[in-house]
Formats: sequence, C-alpha cells, structure tokens
Amino acid sequence: MGVIALDRLEVRLGGRTVLNGLTGELRGHAVGLLGPNGAGKSTLINTLLGFHEPSGGNAKVLGLDARTDRMRIRQSVGYMPENDSFIGNMSGVRFVRYMAELSGLPPAAALERAHEALFYVGLGEVRYRKISTYSLGMKQLIKLAQALAHGPKLLILDEPTNGLDPTARQRMVQLIKDIRKEGSMHMLISSHLLRDIDETCDEVLILNKGRIAAISNIEEERRSHRNFIEMEMTGNTEAFAGKMQAIGCECARFAGGRVKVVMPDALSQRDLYMAASETGAEIRRIQTRRDSLEDIFLRAMEYEGQARPSQPQAVAAGMKG
Repeated sequence: MGVIALDRLEVRLGGRTVLNGLTGELRGHAVGLLGPNGAGKSTLINTLLGFHEPSGGNAKVLGLDARTDRMRIRQSVGYMPENDSFIGNMSGVRFVRYMAELSGLPPAAALERAHEALFYVGLGEVRYRKISTYSLGMKQLIKLAQALAHGPKLLILDEPTNGLDPTARQRMVQLIKDIRKEGSMHMLISSHLLRDIDETCDEVLILNKGRIAAISNIEEERRSHRNFIEMEMTGNTEAFAGKMQAIGCECARFAGGRVKVVMPDALSQRDLYMAASETGAEIRRIQTRRDSLEDIFLRAMEYEGQARPSQPQAVAAGMKG
C-alpha cells in the first residue's frame, strides 16, 4: 500500500466540490504536490490531516483511515504549515517542546527532541530567543523543527521555501534533501516553485480543478522520454529522417531544415553524424536537452477537457494554490 492512498475522495466546502473523485496511490519517498491556483492542494492536505471531512470516498495515510484514525494520523505526521502559527512570546525551544508534547511525547522527551531538532535545522544558537525576534528565514526553519521534533513517519511541508531569499531557500532545500537521504520518513511537499520539486522529489501528484491531472515517478518519466535533439540541417533531410527512424528514433522535419529527434539512451550523437554522412545530409547546428519538469507538466495539462489516459501520466509543476 502507498504512503497515501486516495479512493474516490470527494470534499465539498460551502456547497462547492473542491476535490472530485481523487483515486490513486502515492508511493514515493518524497512526493511533490502541485497544481494551479484553486486546484485543491491545501484542501487535500487539510483532509489528510483530518481537518476536513470527506464528503465521499476516503483517504488513507500510512494505512490509517482519514475518517476514523485522525488522532493516530496526527501523531504519525509532522506538519509544516504555509502560514505562520506561532506564540510570539515563547522561546524557540519552548515552542518546539510544546508542539512535540501536543504530538504525544512526554515532557522530558519532548524537551530533548526540541533541542535536537533546533540544532538540526541550524537554530541551536538562537533557541532561547523569543520567536517574535526571528527573521523570516528563521521562522521557516523553526516551523520545520517543530514538524520534525516528535519523529514523524510522514512529513508534510506546505510551501517550505515561501518568501525566502536565494541563500535561505538553498539552505531549506538542502535540509529537505538531507531528510530524504536519511530515509527514516516520507515527505509530501507542496510548492508553487517548480525547481523545489525538481530538486527534492521522486514522485509528483498534480491537481487541476479538484481532480488528479497526473501521478508520476519523475525519474522514470524522464528516462522514458529520453534525449531530445534539435538540429538545423542541409541536404537530404528526408533520407536522414528515414535512417534515424530505422534505428529506433522518433524524428520530425520542419521548414528551414529544422529536424527534431528523440533518441533512446542506447544511441549517441555519433549515430546522428553517421546517419547524416550516409544519407547526404549535413548538420549545421545541434542542441540537446533532457525532458524538463515543465515539459512533463505541460504534457499532463494537455489532457484537460480531453479523454484521460488509462494510466496516470507524468506530472509536474505548479503554481501556488
């Protein structure tokens, strides 16, 4: 069973269907949650945490029922919210200890884990300062610390790099990478920044208008779409395209001698030049690239309003919602 399993999940709020028939399993170690504004990302997170009651269907988190096992889910999940929710006159260590106790740890253990979490995220030297004096970057880090303190099995991060300058953003991304590499907990990361998901996640769920647009293993999807080659050519481009197709490539010709080729990993650029030599074509300019997360996202979004593929396609990216 996946870390998160959705079974025809429907959520209605204010008489409006916000999540509509979500079905799928998320098995990745770090899953990105993406989608346009109003896609339902925040509603899904709140439903998984038990703050919204499903109107239909159900969801399971770590095998626990989102309807009937809410308290057990909250004990097993660390949640870093998008919006600040601090008690400003508390010191950092007191706040993290308090949150760890709310998650079920006894006071002594909560205090010990609070110190550990604050040192882990780099706030050890300021842990006795009041949170109201913290910078934006420090506030983001303490939100991560309180989510980690009780040792959750699943970490839910909602816009973890929100508002951070480039240096602070890279620090946060590196912490997320370290957590993923350590391997003791799964992560669900919601972000409107494509590069955050690209750098930290191995699987992606994209929502659009309350429905699942796609679920995908990012690396598998990239491998399946192989190498994109764009060329400007002269000579017999028709024969060249036929030769490339014969050796297993996808090839398309355009006006002005432009040729695009999708090559399997077994072939290299040497095969391009050999095919050109054999068919009387000449390569004047060549550009190579791998499938990007943006390409994957746009391809998934093309299915909006059309018949959906039988299997979830790759996914990515998203704007805040």
